[in-house]
Amino acid sequence: MNHLQLNEYQRYALDKLTFTTLTLMQEATLQTARASKGVILLSPTGTGKTLAYLLPLIEKLESDAKGVQAMVVVPSRELAIQIETVLKIMNLPWKPMSVYGGRSAMDEHRTMKGLQPAIIIGTPGRLNDHLGKGNINASTITTLVIDEFDKCLELGFQEEMQQVVSQLPAVKHRFLTSATDMDELPDFTSMHDAVKLDYLAAIEHKDKVDTFIVHSESKDKLHTLYKLLCTLDRGQSIVFCNHRESVDRVEGYLREQRLYAEAYHGGMEQELRERALYKFRCGSSNVLVSTDLAARGLDIPGVRHIIHYHLPGCEDSYIHRTGRTARWNAEGSSFLILHSEEHIPEYLSEKAVDYPLPERVGRPASPVWTTLYIGKGKKDKISRMDIAGFLYKKGGLERSDVGIIDVHDYYAYVSVASSKVRQLLTLVSGEKIKGMKTRIEIAR
Repeated sequence: MNHLQLNEYQRYALDKLTFTTLTLMQEATLQTARASKGVILLSPTGTGKTLAYLLPLIEKLESDAKGVQAMVVVPSRELAIQIETVLKIMNLPWKPMSVYGGRSAMDEHRTMKGLQPAIIIGTPGRLNDHLGKGNINASTITTLVIDEFDKCLELGFQEEMQQVVSQLPAVKHRFLTSATDMDELPDFTSMHDAVKLDYLAAIEHKDKVDTFIVHSESKDKLHTLYKLLCTLDRGQSIVFCNHRESVDRVEGYLREQRLYAEAYHGGMEQELRERALYKFRCGSSNVLVSTDLAARGLDIPGVRHIIHYHLPGCEDSYIHRTGRTARWNAEGSSFLILHSEEHIPEYLSEKAVDYPLPERVGRPASPVWTTLYIGKGKKDKISRMDIAGFLYKKGGLERSDVGIIDVHDYYAYVSVASSKVRQLLTLVSGEKIKGMKTRIEIAR
């Protein structure tokens, strides 16, 4: 473990996350947070910023205090869920809870009353909702984190963010983190005397990402994209489009070509978005087609290829998109598909090389995992262990045949070895989980 002095909770959290050492950036953030009440951390995506601010946050928490002690504000529900998941893995005495739009605020309030969380992670709109109704006692919150602050503090969201911050009178410690900086921070953030830690140049993420140009003969790049995906036989790919309609069109075309792909954008219902992410994360789909919604907050280690079907609107957008690959010490590739009237962005011109496509391509291998939908969840007292035991006992599966199990309130997803799915569905037909009949089928 690092020479830096850590308390018992920090050491326990790192052990649960199976981390043996901290990076220089994470050490510097912890040391700076001990000496300063305000820290601005700039570091490339995939370098461990979440852990960098969670460690000092843990240090600020009091064992005997009641109510919410820390609030983490994020721009998207996906990032909120991810941070909550990390904190749950840490298994500390302080309970975390995420709040966000797209689900019942009343249900969240009920959960909040029973859980009594010490750490709230949420999107600005939903946080304002709970603060305004008194569901969260703001007088006990002493630590504020604004993650991806450049996105949270964009001009269109500043009023909402100011409303959140104005309702937190007891905040003593502030953290702002992002992979891209802002020219000027709004006054309401109270970060005038903050210490800025800038690792954007020191940790060069782009050096771990090979950048390629793929030329498309047609403005309609669908066939070019398909051929490119057929040549990428290792790892998962995220295809970025600039519009929701384009995402749906691209995903539909790839499915017509019998290539396993999932669509992901803000216009989809929450359950469909969660399903798409689950299928991509567990490996039952190797391609995620998305707007820039997937450019932030997704931490999926297996993403090896980033494909820009449409050119990113600016360098910041490119940085965040490309940051979905080469997480931590991994390597990745970034592909820009260009037709004859498009040009390589200036910030990439020196690094990009052509990636010629062969005349004929083979079909990519089918995913080794298949996602199953189970029509029962937490509200039915169903746990991961219940599902795993059912699949072993009734479905005849081995432990190696079962992948990630994700249990929601009223349903669950489980990834199963594709080679065993047909046999499994036959064996479990009509069987009960904990005495309950339920629907078990391939998630479409």
